[in-house]
Amino acid sequence: MPSVSDFFLIASGTSTTQVKAIADNIIKVMREAKQRLWHIEGEREALWILLDYGDVVGHIFYDETRRFYRLERLWADAPQQHFKELKRKRGVRHAKRKKRTSKT
Repeated sequence: MPSVSDFFLIASGTSTTQVKAIADNIIKVMREAKQRLWHIEGEREALWILLDYGDVVGHIFYDETRRFYRLERLWADAPQQHFKELKRKRGVRHAKRKKRTSKT
């Protein structure tokens, strides 16, 4: 296996807007974790955004672009781990708030 990086993250979105949003969120979370983005490509078109963090390279595809390039096929011999999308329910709060009591 060539040592391009230790890990590839491959994700996709159903629109270029969603692809950009996924990339923006990864950049935000990685910045908060004090991880330096070495290089970014494809941000303007958002058909395939590459985020290079050195040991980890993220590939965020538009669905049709991902099917065309089939990047997973190129790295078929590498160990893979698949993650399910976690969907948040709308209107659900993750933390309960205490009720304020009014002093009268």
